[in-house]
Amino acid sequence: MAQEIKDIASLNLAFLGDAVYELILREYVVRNYKGNVNALNKKTTAYSKAVTQARISDILLGKTEDGSCFLSEEEQTVFRRGRNSKSVSIPKSCTPSEYRKATGFETLVGYLYLQDRKERIMEIVTYGIDKYKENK
Repeated sequence: MAQEIKDIASLNLAFLGDAVYELILREYVVRNYKGNVNALNKKTTAYSKAVTQARISDILLGKTEDGSCFLSEEEQTVFRRGRNSKSVSIPKSCTPSEYRKATGFETLVGYLYLQDRKERIMEIVTYGIDKYKENK
């Protein structure tokens, strides 16, 4: 019997979300950048780092031009659930806060993927990266 999505552990959703984000990110890079595979890989790596995911998370949770949050209440709840889960280890390349935000982001991606909402994942990734590039 398949587990209900809401009953899946946050870190398990993040585990799935990490792989899904990598694939979505590669699609985004191929559609938006030109260059050889090495150049595309460098772009993908830059956007997949926990530090970058944390900054994208801040953008997604911040206010849009019309004063609302880009993420729905449900998406914010899933993000917070992932962000607040306890991880065993944190990479040296980021702060604990950045790693928690990246985990929240990946949890959200995994959650949406299990709901077959690829279009929404693309919207979130595209909006987040586009705003990140503007603020960089």
